[in-house]
This record gives sequence, C-alpha cells and structure tokens, in this order.
Amino acid sequence: MNMLRVLIVDDEKLSRRRLRRLLARDASLELVAECPTAEDALRYLDQNLIDIVFLDIQMPGMDGFALLESVGSRRTWCAIFVTAHDNFALRAFDVQAFDYLLKPYDDGRLSEAVRRAKVHLRNSRSSQPHSLPLPVNPSIPPMTYYRDRLAVRVADGLVLLRTEQIDWIEAADNYVNLHCGGETHTIRETMNSLQKTLDPHKFLRIHRSSIVNMDRVKALQPWFHGDYRVVLSTGVTLILSRGYRKNLEHRILNH
Repeated sequence: MNMLRVLIVDDEKLSRRRLRRLLARDASLELVAECPTAEDALRYLDQNLIDIVFLDIQMPGMDGFALLESVGSRRTWCAIFVTAHDNFALRAFDVQAFDYLLKPYDDGRLSEAVRRAKVHLRNSRSSQPHSLPLPVNPSIPPMTYYRDRLAVRVADGLVLLRTEQIDWIEAADNYVNLHCGGETHTIRETMNSLQKTLDPHKFLRIHRSSIVNMDRVKALQPWFHGDYRVVLSTGVTLILSRGYRKNLEHRILNH
C-alpha cells in the first residue's frame, strides 16, 4: 500500500501537536492537514482524498458525530475518534467509527489503531469489483466502508465484538441477536439498518429474519417449495427463503 494520507480534526492545539509527533514515527503515514473545526474538515474532505481521519468529538460548532453524519455514505476513509470522554464510545460505533482512542492514549494504543486501519483499507480496496475476479452482484450496495466491530452492552460495561466472531444474526423487532459460538448478544438496531453496514462479501441475508456469516456456511440442503436449509459449521440449521435465493446464487452457486 502507498503512503496513507492523514487528517487531524481537533480544536485543541496541544492535542494536535502531540498526535502529530506520534504519527511522525510511522513513515507510511503522511499528515496532509490539520483542521481546528469540523466545518473546516468538511471543506477539506470535499476537495481532497484522505485515508484516515483522527477526529475529536466535542468541538465548537459542529461536533465529530455531526461531521460523520454530514459525510454519510460518501465516506471512504477510516474515522478514528480521539477524545477525553469515555461516555461516547457506544455512539461512536453506532456511527461506524473505526476506532476510539481515549486521551491520554499511549504510543502502543495509537500504533494498534493505525495498524488495524491499514489492514482494513488494504482489504477493502483489494476487494473492489475492478480487482476482484468474481461476478458482480447487483444487489450489493456501493459502499466502501463496512463495520468490522460492533459495540454490545454486557453486565459490567461495553464489549467491542469483531464481526468475524459472528456466526449468524437474528431479527427481533427493533433489536437483533448476534449469535457467536455459545454466546448471544443483543443490540438495538433493525435488521435492515445493520445489513447496510456489514460487508456483503462476508455476510449474506438469507431470510427476512436472518443473516449468515458466509465463512460459517457448511452445507446447503434442498427444502420445500424452492427453499434451502443452510447448515452452519456450528451445527445450527437455518432456512434460505426463495426471496433471497438469487443473492446466494450470485455468491456461491454460480448459476
């Protein structure tokens, strides 16, 4: 991968200076600009290509969340929140922030966030249709950033669950159940909204109430009226309904 272009968005001059110093230790990163406000950052992002944005949350005027909402689906870069407040973590991952650095962070924590961003950008860009020798699925939306973690509440706080740990996802009204091995986590989100944020090359909707991790699919068995039974490596059996069969055919049946 070529050098990654980095933007810092933070109203605190000392915070920008410290982050600039730490980022300078990584020769693969190019700090191209610093913006003291989200409004300045939006103008810069409209005219320049960026790979990673280090973004403060609380700033005068527009905050970091509003910036992400303004960019919306046009976002092609990784957003890493850098903040002194830990109470925004759950909301940060709801808006698909790539990582969340809590000030004061150390060099090791920053390096790990950057390392993960590099891997994500390399994988997401190498999987674009122009470089992928697979048939194009017209049902896959044109999105360049997908979640690789979900924030879930547990008894003693918050857990960041990697999407690769999910076996399958089950709809439950305005919630979804994430089945991960022997554990089930529930988050407040609809199936449709969650599906839009997951990589469609990894997760497939097979029924109005279920999405599967394709890495967990072990076998397909014909069922009644054109449906299939989808057998996962965990032993769980789900139903692939006719309405979603074409998606599966594009993916693995090669019809």
